[in-house]
Amino acid sequence: MAKNNFFNLLKKELERIDGVKTSKRHERIIEGFTKDSSPKGIIEGREITIFNSNDYLGLRHNPKLKQAESEASEKFGAGPGAVRFISGSLKIHRDLEKKIASFHKRDDGMIFSSAFAANMAVMFCLIVGQSKDSVIDNDVLVLSDALNHRSIIDGIRIANHPKEKKGIFEHMNADNLAKLLEEGKKLHKRALVVTDGVFSMLGEFQKLKAIRDVVDRYDKEYEMGVLLVVDDAHGVGACGETGRGVEEVEGAQADVLIGTFGKAFGADGGYIVANQTIIDYLRESAATYIYSNPFAPGTAGAALKSLEIIDEPEGKELLKKSKENTNYFKENMKKAGFTFAADSSHPIQPVLIGDPVKTRALVDFLFSKNFLVTNISYPVVPKGADEIRVQLSASHTKEDINNLIQGFKDSNNKS
Repeated sequence: MAKNNFFNLLKKELERIDGVKTSKRHERIIEGFTKDSSPKGIIEGREITIFNSNDYLGLRHNPKLKQAESEASEKFGAGPGAVRFISGSLKIHRDLEKKIASFHKRDDGMIFSSAFAANMAVMFCLIVGQSKDSVIDNDVLVLSDALNHRSIIDGIRIANHPKEKKGIFEHMNADNLAKLLEEGKKLHKRALVVTDGVFSMLGEFQKLKAIRDVVDRYDKEYEMGVLLVVDDAHGVGACGETGRGVEEVEGAQADVLIGTFGKAFGADGGYIVANQTIIDYLRESAATYIYSNPFAPGTAGAALKSLEIIDEPEGKELLKKSKENTNYFKENMKKAGFTFAADSSHPIQPVLIGDPVKTRALVDFLFSKNFLVTNISYPVVPKGADEIRVQLSASHTKEDINNLIQGFKDSNNKS
């Protein structure tokens, strides 16, 4: 059959990807976790210490979250049943939306199956209207940070926005953003500025205060103003004095904030918080909300419990431990002669290797020593910036961290 020619083409592409050592489909299978609920998983029958999880506070194994998940499942069932506008909303989903809005001091919130789905919705709906009958036009200048997450990039792509109405500002450069807004103010009715809060490959914090100042300065220059959208999936729960993410670190607030329960909160699913008008509009226009099931009620129960914990003494202690572990790893790796791809205080600590083959070999070596880490190579990062993205958790012990550092040292001796 002729389609076999296409299948052969796909096989050649897979061979090319494998050849440059950037394949991602050969995931390690975690068969379970040790009984003490530590960051130690069972992989290929061995106990492996996990250093590539987004579970920054170690909450996914927290007994309180598991109990809350079980109770919510018992009350509301294993799944949501259908999309919300058809079968109605479960109270636990609405409770979670109100709780996350209060957590971020916003009017209201919406939950999505993932933060990726939330980003797709926000980008599409705030760039163009939901239908040809919509009063929302696409006379908007869209400006995106050069290192934004793929979900933001794809969200802008699906909006099918004209090339002349979108631009990329230099990474974390508020002055360059101002330059682009200045150039666009006579050409467009409104503008939308979108950025990550924490950039996941490097653990960098966006200079949100500087970005916010530029957005506020140019808001009056556009007939319908300038909106600031921030995806802080890696920041919320993981940084800030009380875990409120980059907004708390920088002392500045987004107009629309996107986050996730699937990282520091230890559960799953994405969310958006904003003023009531934006949330009401998105409930009427966001396809990934209207036509897609919300996550399971058990997951919502776990997320609610996580939001409670983070404001309690237990949560404050976890935040403190997370920061201590991050600083300890960073300081001792530098003493051992290793270089980081970015100077970050986030639990993401990217160890710079600079070559895809060497990076892959180091990941395999560390796995042989019972550590699970991830290699990040082009096109996720620029060529020559290959890294091992180590991710610290409050659940790691000093012994865990010391053992990993020794593994890195042993790899140097091996080579």
